[in-house]
Amino acid sequence: MDGELGDFLRSRRARIRPEDVGLNSYGRRRVPGLRREEVAQLAGVSVDYYIRLEQGRGPSVSDAVLDAIARVLRLDETEHAYLRTVARPKARAVPARKAQDPSARLVRPGLRLLLDMFDRAPAFVLGRRMDVLAWNALGDALAGFSRMPAGERNMPRQAFLAPGARELYPDWPAVAAETVAYLRLDAGLHPDDKELAALVGELSLKSEDFRRLWADHQVKAKTYGVKRMAHPVVGALTLPYETLAVPGEPDLSLVVYTPEPGSETAERIALLASWAAGENAPELRA
Repeated sequence: MDGELGDFLRSRRARIRPEDVGLNSYGRRRVPGLRREEVAQLAGVSVDYYIRLEQGRGPSVSDAVLDAIARVLRLDETEHAYLRTVARPKARAVPARKAQDPSARLVRPGLRLLLDMFDRAPAFVLGRRMDVLAWNALGDALAGFSRMPAGERNMPRQAFLAPGARELYPDWPAVAAETVAYLRLDAGLHPDDKELAALVGELSLKSEDFRRLWADHQVKAKTYGVKRMAHPVVGALTLPYETLAVPGEPDLSLVVYTPEPGSETAERIALLASWAAGENAPELRA
């Protein structure tokens, strides 16, 4: 993830027009957005200081400077936090677990029991790199996690490489963009994660869409939202979801789909539960 800070800053200033921040734009510009000297001027730092920061050669940068840059570049809350993370990786990065440590992929029994208590809501646990580590019966009926090879239980891999992903998600472009933005956020927290670097490399090689979205440097936290699915057994589903942090497990999050009671989706989820109880869930590759 070398050069992440510079790439991020360049991508953010490219989307800001000079007139958006009260500057006059004279003549044709070689690159879109703000120039480095304009960002420096508006943030109240020297041009040399900002250039060194963007090139990753700067000294330890203060919160005040980062806040000023975030204001100039109009970063949202998630982008602002990400800027602080990548600007000071040694101070902010979460220590990565050893890849060979089996505990890195274990979900404690209490959390598995909690999953099973969601008898009307599909739910699953995400780990690092958006790996799917555990799920309840409805989650399996919805997505077919148990039928996937262990190495393919990964949300980005399924979204970009699995056959049928675009048919499964009617809003696939939005799903793909959100997935990449969340993965980019994880990359900022774990800049030395070799498994994540390998995943990004593989997806970049095999998917032009992923390569384009990754180069855009969007970051987004997936705390809640709505996902539409075209399930092959029960049809169209509109699924609000909540992503919950797991206390004591900073690398894990619990994702629960919460269909509105009495809605058509809720009725179809109930049908899916009945169907799954009598048959094996289909293998949905996304």
